[in-house]
Amino acid sequence: MRNGNVPVFRASARSIASRALAALLGGYALASAFTAFFSLALPLHPGEAVLTASLLGFVVYVAAVISVFGAGSAARAWGWMLGPSLLLTAGTWLLGSLR
Repeated sequence: MRNGNVPVFRASARSIASRALAALLGGYALASAFTAFFSLALPLHPGEAVLTASLLGFVVYVAAVISVFGAGSAARAWGWMLGPSLLLTAGTWLLGSLR
Protein backbone atom coordinates (compact mmCIF):
# COMPACT_ATOMS: atom_id res chain seq x y z
CA MET A 1 0.00 0.00 0.00
CA ARG A 2 1.31 3.43 -0.82
CA ASN A 3 0.57 6.77 0.76
CA GLY A 4 1.65 9.33 -1.81
CA ASN A 5 5.28 8.49 -2.62
CA VAL A 6 6.08 6.90 0.73
CA PRO A 7 5.51 3.12 1.07
CA VAL A 8 3.49 2.15 4.12
CA PHE A 9 4.33 -1.14 5.81
CA ARG A 10 1.90 -2.66 8.24
CA ALA A 11 3.12 -5.30 10.65
CA SER A 12 1.20 -6.84 13.49
CA ALA A 13 2.36 -6.41 17.05
CA ARG A 14 2.84 -10.18 17.30
CA SER A 15 5.16 -10.18 14.27
CA ILE A 16 7.23 -7.34 15.68
CA ALA A 17 7.41 -9.02 19.10
CA SER A 18 8.46 -12.30 17.48
CA ARG A 19 11.19 -10.56 15.51
CA ALA A 20 12.40 -8.77 18.62
CA LEU A 21 12.61 -12.09 20.48
CA ALA A 22 14.36 -13.67 17.50
CA ALA A 23 16.86 -10.81 17.53
CA LEU A 24 17.49 -11.04 21.28
CA LEU A 25 17.33 -14.77 21.95
CA GLY A 26 18.12 -16.17 18.52
CA GLY A 27 20.93 -13.68 17.98
CA TYR A 28 22.41 -14.60 21.34
CA ALA A 29 22.16 -18.31 20.52
CA LEU A 30 23.81 -17.77 17.15
CA ALA A 31 26.61 -15.61 18.55
CA SER A 32 27.35 -18.00 21.41
CA ALA A 33 27.32 -21.05 19.10
CA PHE A 34 29.62 -19.19 16.70
CA THR A 35 31.98 -18.30 19.54
CA ALA A 36 32.07 -21.85 20.90
CA PHE A 37 32.67 -23.39 17.48
CA PHE A 38 35.42 -21.03 16.40
CA SER A 39 37.09 -21.17 19.81
CA LEU A 40 37.78 -24.81 18.98
CA ALA A 41 38.21 -24.51 15.21
CA LEU A 42 40.69 -21.65 14.92
CA PRO A 43 44.30 -22.86 14.59
CA LEU A 44 45.64 -20.48 17.24
CA HIS A 45 46.84 -20.73 20.82
CA PRO A 46 43.73 -21.56 22.89
CA GLY A 47 43.64 -18.18 24.62
CA GLU A 48 43.99 -16.30 21.35
CA ALA A 49 41.37 -18.49 19.68
CA VAL A 50 38.84 -17.76 22.43
CA LEU A 51 39.56 -14.04 22.33
CA THR A 52 39.33 -13.88 18.54
CA ALA A 53 36.12 -15.91 18.43
CA SER A 54 34.59 -13.78 21.19
CA LEU A 55 35.35 -10.54 19.38
CA LEU A 56 33.94 -11.92 16.13
CA GLY A 57 30.88 -13.10 18.06
CA PHE A 58 29.93 -9.47 18.71
CA VAL A 59 29.95 -8.84 14.96
CA VAL A 60 27.81 -11.94 14.40
CA TYR A 61 25.31 -10.76 17.01
CA VAL A 62 24.94 -7.33 15.39
CA ALA A 63 24.58 -8.90 11.94
CA ALA A 64 21.95 -11.30 13.32
CA VAL A 65 19.89 -8.48 14.81
CA ILE A 66 20.00 -6.54 11.55
CA SER A 67 19.10 -9.58 9.46
CA VAL A 68 16.10 -10.45 11.64
CA PHE A 69 14.41 -7.18 10.83
CA GLY A 70 15.32 -7.52 7.16
CA ALA A 71 13.75 -10.98 6.85
CA GLY A 72 10.56 -11.40 4.87
CA SER A 73 8.67 -12.97 7.76
CA ALA A 74 9.09 -13.69 11.45
CA ALA A 75 9.24 -17.43 10.74
CA ARG A 76 12.08 -16.92 8.28
CA ALA A 77 13.89 -14.75 10.83
CA TRP A 78 13.65 -17.54 13.42
CA GLY A 79 14.91 -20.02 10.82
CA TRP A 80 17.91 -17.82 10.07
CA MET A 81 18.76 -17.75 13.78
CA LEU A 82 18.07 -21.34 14.79
CA GLY A 83 19.34 -23.18 11.68
CA PRO A 84 22.94 -21.97 11.79
CA SER A 85 22.90 -22.10 15.61
CA LEU A 86 22.05 -25.80 15.54
CA LEU A 87 24.68 -26.51 12.86
CA LEU A 88 27.38 -24.64 14.79
CA THR A 89 26.38 -26.40 18.01
CA ALA A 90 26.65 -29.79 16.29
CA GLY A 91 30.03 -28.78 14.87
CA THR A 92 31.21 -27.70 18.31
CA TRP A 93 30.11 -31.03 19.75
CA LEU A 94 31.99 -32.90 17.01
CA LEU A 95 35.15 -30.84 17.41
CA GLY A 96 35.01 -31.26 21.18
CA SER A 97 34.71 -35.03 20.87
CA LEU A 98 37.78 -35.14 18.59
CA ARG A 99 40.04 -33.55 21.19
